[in-house]
Amino acid sequence: MFFDPLCPWAWMTSRWLMEVEKVRPIDVTWSVMSLSALNEGRDGLSDSYREMLDRGWGPVRVVIAAARDHGDEYTKKLYDAIGTRLHPGGMGGTEEGQRQAVAEALGEVGLPAALMDYYANVPGDEVDTLVRASHQRGISLVGEDVGTPVVSFGDVAFFGPVVTPAPKGEAAGKLWDGCLLVAGTPGFYEIKRTRTAGPDFS
Repeated sequence: MFFDPLCPWAWMTSRWLMEVEKVRPIDVTWSVMSLSALNEGRDGLSDSYREMLDRGWGPVRVVIAAARDHGDEYTKKLYDAIGTRLHPGGMGGTEEGQRQAVAEALGEVGLPAALMDYYANVPGDEVDTLVRASHQRGISLVGEDVGTPVVSFGDVAFFGPVVTPAPKGEAAGKLWDGCLLVAGTPGFYEIKRTRTAGPDFS
């Protein structure tokens, strides 16, 4: 799964995949993508969405730096700790709250506070290069006209599933089975309807 820590829909999908791991023999690989990178240079975005994208670089930089310096296992650990604060915890609405959420998450998972140095852009630092490379791995699987989450089902990847609340137990497994079914259908691209509810973090 490719996620941006700021995306509430990616958070919902990640919680679903954690349920799937309990009922199906899967082992999820967690990777970063970036809505900020995806939307760079795009016109027609609302001011509020543009503001979110402007502050969206910080969390992905810290996650990437943590994985680079301390091991890939921290990708998911840090995502869980950041996402819990941003989404059900409600800290993601401002730059100050978001920054505090990331700093607290580092402490929770036992990583050094110095990783916050990567939150802001450091000209010439390789972390942004690594963020863009991870993002490109995800987006190359599905194309440019999607967002996060991106989930790969074997050799086929899709944007989504976008679901709320996250299914639990066997219901989560059945959704996984359905995703595998459509992924195995040659030429299948999408199913979509208008969302009428926001993310239910319960």
